[in-house]
Amino acid sequence: MVQAGSGEPVPDDLVELGRILSAYGVRGWVKIAPHSQQSDILLKTKTWWIAPSAQASASVVVPVACTVMAARRHSASVVAQIAGCTDRDGADALRGATVHIPRSAFPQPAEGEYYWVDLIGCTLYGQDDAGAVVPLGTVNEVMDNGAHAVLKVSNDTLVPFVDAHVLAVDMAARRIDTNWPADF
Repeated sequence: MVQAGSGEPVPDDLVELGRILSAYGVRGWVKIAPHSQQSDILLKTKTWWIAPSAQASASVVVPVACTVMAARRHSASVVAQIAGCTDRDGADALRGATVHIPRSAFPQPAEGEYYWVDLIGCTLYGQDDAGAVVPLGTVNEVMDNGAHAVLKVSNDTLVPFVDAHVLAVDMAARRIDTNWPADF
């Protein structure tokens, strides 16, 4: 089984990046389904916070720091060897667990690029029939429809996160301005 990390406190900015699907091979490697196609952070980070699945834990789930010995891409997934996980049974015991990384460990995004997790909680603004700026709601989810990201706000409005509709993003003010019609 996986050995607990150094006993360090759980960071308050953990972001769930994937779920352990299964064991990979017989030497304790695990196969992870990343929640995003951009899984580079999983490959570069040497400490993952792993939380057991809800089925495996009847009480409060607390992530445990685990050292990543090796990680690489495998088709659309990531395979990794975690310190202390030395056989298939140990890896199978992690099935369903979630993999988290502190947001503070993410690299700085390029100009005009944003991490989806940072967009959640922003107020999304659109335009009414007269062209006045009106709030559409708070972004509570960002989805990928295959072509581009889509912002979902609290009233179930879906807005494509593309240059044609997004006029400005002000992360400091937690504000996203769009030309999306308020009555759509």
